[in-house]
Amino acid sequence: MHEMSIAEGIRGVIEDAARANGFSRVTTLRLEIGRFAGVEKHALEFAFDVVMRGSPAEGAELQIIDIPGKALCYDCAGTVEVEHRLDPCPICGGGKLLVQGGEEMRIKDMEVL
Repeated sequence: MHEMSIAEGIRGVIEDAARANGFSRVTTLRLEIGRFAGVEKHALEFAFDVVMRGSPAEGAELQIIDIPGKALCYDCAGTVEVEHRLDPCPICGGGKLLVQGGEEMRIKDMEVL
């Protein structure tokens, strides 16, 4: 389950930010996850609760913001949203798509005390 290592990485970022900015508690963390990032959200929520114990984010609310999958169609030159990497272009039906977004994962922001 790589979601556990993702949660551990988030904990490291939170602890570094707490030291650098002098806050002691995170109440809410907003995380942006792209459709193609390969992250199981329920597993990440579970891992987040476990890994954050004893950290400034213990008990924090995790809000996951979905980032849609976007692709450039080589057939019609349109930039389109797609559900799956291998979906055809919803405009022209072409199959030559280059992913342009939806692979990212980042902390958007956090509410702290």
